[in-house]
Amino acid sequence: MEQKIIKPDKRILRHPSEETDKTYRYWLACAYASPLMPLCDLTFAFDAFNKMLKNCLKAKPIFGILLLLVAPAIWAQQTEKIAPLSLEEMWTVAEKNNRQLKLSDLDLQQSKLAILEAKDRLLPELSVGGDVKLNSKFLIYDNGLFAAPQDVPVKGYGYGVGYNLNFNLYNGGKDKRNIALKKEETTRKQYEAEQQKHHVKYDVAVAYFDLYKFLHFYDFLDAEIQAEKKQMRLIESLHNNGTVLKSDVLRTSVKLAELELNISDVTKKIEIAKQRLNILMGRANDATLAINYTDSAAVDVFEDDHYTAYVDLAFNESPAYKIAHSDIKWSELNVRQMKAMVLPQVSLYAHYNYTYPQISFYPYSNDLWGFGQTGIKVQYAIDNLFKSKHTIAHAQVLRNEAQEKANVQKDEIYLQVKEAYLQRQQALERVKTAEQNILKTTETVRVIRSSYLNQESLLTDLMEAENALLEAKFNLTTAQTNVKVSHIRLLAIVGIL
Repeated sequence: MEQKIIKPDKRILRHPSEETDKTYRYWLACAYASPLMPLCDLTFAFDAFNKMLKNCLKAKPIFGILLLLVAPAIWAQQTEKIAPLSLEEMWTVAEKNNRQLKLSDLDLQQSKLAILEAKDRLLPELSVGGDVKLNSKFLIYDNGLFAAPQDVPVKGYGYGVGYNLNFNLYNGGKDKRNIALKKEETTRKQYEAEQQKHHVKYDVAVAYFDLYKFLHFYDFLDAEIQAEKKQMRLIESLHNNGTVLKSDVLRTSVKLAELELNISDVTKKIEIAKQRLNILMGRANDATLAINYTDSAAVDVFEDDHYTAYVDLAFNESPAYKIAHSDIKWSELNVRQMKAMVLPQVSLYAHYNYTYPQISFYPYSNDLWGFGQTGIKVQYAIDNLFKSKHTIAHAQVLRNEAQEKANVQKDEIYLQVKEAYLQRQQALERVKTAEQNILKTTETVRVIRSSYLNQESLLTDLMEAENALLEAKFNLTTAQTNVKVSHIRLLAIVGIL
């Protein structure tokens, strides 16, 4: 209902009572609550607000001060705008804060530390030690065990200190080959981290375009609800005039209720998509999030792209294919490592000790003495000649398995690239079809609505045409987002996302 706004200065002259102040406050609230406030003359509102503020300052100074302090903060909260994030900005945030990527980075750090640990094994083994002990009697049975022994006088206590050095000179190259194995494992971890990054970026893109799609769905449904409300008022007017039946009013109300239920469902999906994006970006679940979905979703045309070009890129850039070849290299190194078990080990050793008393060599003495050795030690494990046969055979089987897995991965890349490529082509075709359907359904709705108002068609025909138009809008938005998502999936499979 339209209300006539009375100038507040006139009403002050006629009714300077307390009831008038309540009326001014009511008009003030209505003015600020109305979305058309900038189009109205609000001089009376500011005059009333000034008067109310002066009264508050006179009666309750503390309340007035608090109002002045709190009002700017409230206004700032209401006017604060959330900066929308683009897909590229979300990718940047996800690469820094995504928890899965953080786990991949920690795993990569562990593999790098494993290389340093393997290199540490090349260093010589050096140790120092000492001991303190109590000595028993030093008895020498020079005439047999059952004869009276000779008691050699020694101190009742003793101690010793010294060092041991062991340096590996040759062990079949196992230490250096172990470093190479750890480096290959690190390379594999790097490929896995790249693959995980592509997966995360693809998941972010799927959630982003889901949110994009649902926001458009919300706008379509909201516009349809507003149009349906206007149409319902028109149908009620025609019913009151006896032009249409009561059933048309009921059908319209039922359709309006279904639209409101659909928009409620879309609102929940929007919240879920926002939460999924926040989780993927490593943010709080309830963090505010906005995207600029009002821009036109222009569909890129990929006329110069060919399936074979993407396949060639995949075999050069795909992390999955690189992982398969890394497994082959690792298995070959592992076979050589197992074969080195039958080779001898050569090491340099040295040790020196100070001991008190000297009871190791004759003549014995109660003095401090030192003794050490330096030499080369050679060891050969004869049992490895037969134990290593099965170990080497096992390593060779693992190598053959890695080669077969690489061939399987190659076929899988062919299939995945082909599937993603055709899905993108199908999405492009759906966009063209959806654009044509919108033109056709829009004209159909216009014709049927005109004929319904002229009593030449049924309301059910009009509703079916309107539902077809709304569905065509949904299909166009879905097709446009599918083109983007399928192209991003293709880039993720190839390894250039």
